[in-house]
This record gives sequence, C-alpha cells and structure tokens, in this order.
Amino acid sequence: MKILILGAGQVGGSLAEHLAGEANNITVVDTDQQRLRTLHARLDIQTLQGHGAHPSTLSQAGCESADMLIAVTNNDEINMVACQVAYSLFRTPTRIARVRSGAYLTYRELFRDENIPIDVLISPEQLVTTHIRRLIEYPGALQVIDFADGLAQLVAVKAYRGGPMIGKPLRQLHELTGGLDSRVTAIYRNDHPFIPTGDTLIQDNDELFFIAAHQDIRSVMGRMRHADRNVRHVIIAGGGRIGERLALTLEATHRVKIIEQLDERCHFLAERLDSTVILHGSATDKQLLTDENIDECDIYCALTNDDEVNIMSCMLAKQLGARKVLALINNGAYVDLVQGGVIDIAISPAQSTINGLLAHVRQGDTVNVHSLRRGAAEAVEIVAHGDAHTSLVVGRSIDDIDWPPDVTVGAIVRNGEVLISTGELHIEHDDHVILLMIDKRRMSAVEHLFRERQRGWLS
Repeated sequence: MKILILGAGQVGGSLAEHLAGEANNITVVDTDQQRLRTLHARLDIQTLQGHGAHPSTLSQAGCESADMLIAVTNNDEINMVACQVAYSLFRTPTRIARVRSGAYLTYRELFRDENIPIDVLISPEQLVTTHIRRLIEYPGALQVIDFADGLAQLVAVKAYRGGPMIGKPLRQLHELTGGLDSRVTAIYRNDHPFIPTGDTLIQDNDELFFIAAHQDIRSVMGRMRHADRNVRHVIIAGGGRIGERLALTLEATHRVKIIEQLDERCHFLAERLDSTVILHGSATDKQLLTDENIDECDIYCALTNDDEVNIMSCMLAKQLGARKVLALINNGAYVDLVQGGVIDIAISPAQSTINGLLAHVRQGDTVNVHSLRRGAAEAVEIVAHGDAHTSLVVGRSIDDIDWPPDVTVGAIVRNGEVLISTGELHIEHDDHVILLMIDKRRMSAVEHLFRERQRGWLS
C-alpha cells in the first residue's frame, strides 16, 4: 500500500517506523530537513521536504497514486487543507487527519466529503482522556484495551511480591480466578515481551497481558492481584485540554481537583466545570500538595505540557503519600524509563494517537490494532471470512492453523459471546479473532492467513 504521511514529528515518525517493515511504500513529508534525514537514515522510506498542504508538494510526493494520506503535522489547519487538496485534486481514496482544537471538533458535520473530506478524524486529547479514564475505572491496570465493541478486553497488570500469582505456573490461573475464563497472552519481563506456556512461572514485576470478557475483568484482576481500592479522590496537575476533558468526565462521580499555574486558565476552568475544585499554583509546590491532602489522593495525574514537571511532581506526590501517580510524557525515550519505578503509569500521547491510527491503516478485515508497551508487541482484532474451501483459518481448530512465529490467539468473539482460546476451538465465518504478536512484522503473514480466496483455489 502506498501511504503519504505528512509530519515527521513523534507521531509521523513512529507511524512510519511501524509501517515501513510491512511491505508498504511510505513517503514522509515535512518542512524540517533534519528530521527527514534522521528518519531516512534508519528506515526504508522516501522523504520530501515541503509544505504538506501545497498541491505541488503533494503532487511531487505521488499523491495521485497514493492509497492513503495521513496528515499528522502539528497544525490542524494544514492537516485539514491537505485532506481537502488530496480529495479535490488527486482523489486519494482514504484521508486521515489529526485535529486537536475543540473549536473544530465540536462541529463534526464539518468533516464530510461535501465540506472538509476527512475519512478518519484523530483527536489525541480525546484518546488520552479515554485511556486515563479507563485506568481509573480499573484500579491496578497499566493498560486497558477494548475489542469487539467492548465485549472483550485486554488488560495489563503487574505481578508484585507477595501477590497470589508469584511463583505459580500459568496453568493454575483458571483455578486462581475461580473458574472465570481468561488467558494470559503475553508477559513483559526484563524489558522484553514473550508468549508464555502453561509451565511459565510468574515472577515479581512481570507485566501480564490477559484477555477476558468485559464482565469478568474486575473479578479476574481482583483474584490475580488482590482487589485494588476504587478511585474516589483525583488530583490533576495541569488544566490544559486533557486535564479539562478528564475533569469533565470524572467530576460527577469523583472528587476532583485541578492544579493550574495560569490565572486566566483557572478562571476559564472555574466557569467550565461544575464541582471540580480549581487550585491556582504550581504542581511542584510541596506546601500546596500537603495543604490539599495529597496523602488522601487515590490517583495523582500530572498532565502539564512539560515532561520534567510531570515527572518531578509525580515523584513529589508519591513521596507525600499519593496512592498512585500517573504522568503524561511527550518524550518517547522517557516513557519506559520512568514507568514502574516511583511513577506507576506513564502515558505517551504519541503512542495513543498511533494506536488510534493503526486499525485504519491495516489492510483486509483488521478492525483493531493496539501497540503494547510502546511497540514491544501488538494486539490485533481481525474478522474471519469464508469457509474451509476459501480460507486458511475458517473451519480449522486453532492448533491446526500454521500461525507465524510468536503469534498467539487470545480469544474469539462469536455472536456476542467471548470464547477464550483453546487449541481445540474452531474458527468460524464472521468470528472476531483477537490475537497477539510479539513481532509486528508478522502482520502481513497474519493478513495473508485471513485473506478469503476464490472457491477452488486449493486445487
């Protein structure tokens, strides 16, 4: 597939890296020549220096023969105009744009072919807000991912010293969870993911990625880790767009406070929010945190635009007694470095945006793609079509399918029912198959397996 990516920043560069190894023809356009040189030096892609919304630049980049345009520059207007130009002049089949400003997002009717022709609209702030809200709903989770419209969920939890899983083989999970159906599809240990077997012993600090039906998630988590206390008291450092959105979604059911340094923004938030307490001050002010009873806080969310402030304020909040701390980290190099130490959860806006993009970029019947642990593995939802005569997977048991290396099936969703994977489970037409792959380069091989052929192709 030929894909044009406008913007060589964290999102554009990371997306190019995800897609370059999958037999895609990638061209990245940016005005920053140094960024383009860096990308070109480490990836097998084409680069072009130029303004992404200019017709001449898009023409030079090959927009007339592109299958998809992904506009993820830091400028909403450039992204929107680029999609308009790609549609009007080059009839590019699929156009995806990142749009941040609520001034545009409020009017979704703008984004239609007769107005601004964008097929997929990505809002990083909304994606991050949803991510954080989900973590608050499931105390103890490091990541929560929906599949099949939320019928199944993949959750990451950490095994801790003295916990019920430590030192036990995975085959005992069914017994430990009281017979609830679930499956650990991957373990992240010592900075590396792997697919476990029934004999794998759980170690302290392992991150376990398990899948279960939505209604069973809380019970499974409680038995794997002991039940975590529900979140009631939330303190948010940073009253920007993400902090504001998060407070709006939480204030009806939680005690919420926002710490914001800009006086003008404090007044805006006070008018915008109903029951959220707005505090004017610095997130790194020890006295302010103490006065606001940080030791009673269930989760402290540092969501300012400054990585260092987020990291330092989380460390201070944890030292002062906050039960859990979460930091928004824009620098990708920091995310894995800080998570799991003093900071419980580190969230990358760029990675959330990439997760929002991947399912729309994949080919065939892939309906969901999520990167785990910043690309260490991928969880995929793909729909099976056909029958035993037209498909390599339909009508066959999971054990009888020639899966690529380091690919495992976690569950199948069939007619609204979640079926946890076993070797004897057969795949049927229209099943939503949820699988995990350690190496994302296996994606093309997985798509090949699920491709429906014409009847008689085997003969």
